[in-house]
Amino acid sequence: MQQSIKKDRFIPLRKADLINACLQQGQLNEQDKNAFIDLCHILVSTLHFEYHQTLEILKDSYAPFDPNSDTLPVHSTTKQSLDNKQQVFAQTFAQVLNAANFEKVTEQDLQEALHEASLFKVRLEVEFEDFAEVVFYRRGEYQKTETLRKFWGLKKQQVSFTNYDKVAVYIKFKNADYFASKKMKPLNFEPNSTIIKLFQNVPKADLEMLFPNSEVRMRTLDKAIIGGSALVGGTVVLVTKLGASLLLMAGLISYWIGLSDKAVTIGTQELVALCAGAGVIGGFIFKEWSKFKNRKLKFMKALADNLYFKNLDNNAGVFHHLIDAAEEEECKEAILAYYFLLINTQAISSEQLDQQIEHWFAQQFDFEIDFEIEDALNKLHRFGLIEKYNNLYKAVSLNQAHSQLDKQWDSIFS
Repeated sequence: MQQSIKKDRFIPLRKADLINACLQQGQLNEQDKNAFIDLCHILVSTLHFEYHQTLEILKDSYAPFDPNSDTLPVHSTTKQSLDNKQQVFAQTFAQVLNAANFEKVTEQDLQEALHEASLFKVRLEVEFEDFAEVVFYRRGEYQKTETLRKFWGLKKQQVSFTNYDKVAVYIKFKNADYFASKKMKPLNFEPNSTIIKLFQNVPKADLEMLFPNSEVRMRTLDKAIIGGSALVGGTVVLVTKLGASLLLMAGLISYWIGLSDKAVTIGTQELVALCAGAGVIGGFIFKEWSKFKNRKLKFMKALADNLYFKNLDNNAGVFHHLIDAAEEEECKEAILAYYFLLINTQAISSEQLDQQIEHWFAQQFDFEIDFEIEDALNKLHRFGLIEKYNNLYKAVSLNQAHSQLDKQWDSIFS
């Protein structure tokens, strides 16, 4: 497993694997093991119901802005109503991302990404003025090394770069009046809509490829290659195929501007030579233009291929993915905190609990995490699974914890 650049809040284990890892410590007898498994199932079900309600809030508040909606609008919406829904959606979406242990990509990180050289040898330009709001979130920041091939595969180069395991994109477009003033038609997006996208395995230097309006541009090196090829090819064409036509044109121009007194007679043979020369020049220009277009299409294909395998979900579909991720993280945090409080015979502080969990995870899985201790303790306290004595915490017994969660579940619709 790759080690992150800095400690991440994300716990890179499945719930089932985490529960098994706790039980394998041998701190609980068989009866308590079964009771602990049952308790985890009830806890998971309770959090699942809570996040189902959050999912419904996201779907309802996002509906007016969903560019992929396939349902009929039943009620007319005022600007005030739309603004309120947009605000509710933005707040709830940010809360879900935080619960899923995503980190907001800072403006500095984004600017660094836009100025770094792309790993895919593609230069992109983004028109930021098209957006009313842009927010990127990432989870899992790793240092990776890959081998890039250069000079048609003859040379290999080891490149180290920062890579993001997951990237969520939140973009709100400006209204229709803005795009009408720029005479941008046709649009491949809905003005005033909000798009949500989720990607995986994204190099930091290539964040700009995740923007919906990014356009491929030729790099300086590519322009030099095409320009050099055109210069050499043009020289060869001039010398080998356009000699007669150039001499005839030079004579005509000299006579017209008064540099020569010798009149040039254009007969059938001379006219054919001029037409042939014009045809050769036109064909050469078209050939070089085709080279430029083909190289640009090659870069666009490279961009599309990378996005195809990196894109995980779009718009409303992203909610289900993120809700599941948030639910997983919340469950794992609560399970870990309760288990380590349970096996401690004495009440301990939050700092001691945090250190125990992080040390155990590093020893067990050779991976350092930044455990969300306060969040975990708040959940356990809300469910009545822990007791607090002068800033020291202790888990309630497994039987009492079962009773507390049963009460919680029985009153869930109240």
